[in-house]
Amino acid sequence: MARRSRRVLSLKFPQPEPRADCVTATIDGAARGNPGPAAYGVVFEDSGGKVLAQLAGRLGRATNNVAEYRALLAALAYARAQGCRALRVRTDSELLARQLQGNYRVRAPELKLLHAEAQPLIAALDYFAVEAVPRKLTRRADKLANAALDRRLAIRRRPSAKPPSPAAPAAGTRKFRAVYQGGVLKPLEELDLADGTEVELQIRRKP
Repeated sequence: MARRSRRVLSLKFPQPEPRADCVTATIDGAARGNPGPAAYGVVFEDSGGKVLAQLAGRLGRATNNVAEYRALLAALAYARAQGCRALRVRTDSELLARQLQGNYRVRAPELKLLHAEAQPLIAALDYFAVEAVPRKLTRRADKLANAALDRRLAIRRRPSAKPPSPAAPAAGTRKFRAVYQGGVLKPLEELDLADGTEVELQIRRKP
């Protein structure tokens, strides 16, 4: 009997049972103004409910739907960097869940790009499932996203405080986030670098 592939986006219900090593990523995106200042939050848990990691980041100006997709991409990139092979995503966005399951069409141009960006990351997993859940089950991720937004807004509300002007970046300079684990620095996004490319790093711990 041919092995059933689970590395597909059209995850019609009922979904297959998760593997024992499945990690759950609860995601949330927040935008104040829709569009407006936006951020995302992600909480990773093991199969027993133990929190493994928490992510949050600011996105600039975006809609709620874009912020939700950015939260998904952050979860997928982190899972890949950690070597995770089985991932279940929980979201309070029915739109995102149904689009990934193939039940809703992706119509908005900006979401089409993000949906396409997620596909190879999902396809690389041995197991993937996405579930739309009540908002009360995504509160921790929501708090992370809003905390990231609040830090940004607090800075903007201090007109007398002028941050130092950063030096102009050199040509080809690119910022990216990474985690350090097991003696290896693992990027949280695709860098599109050729093998053997030499790079210069400046390490700054995230507060």
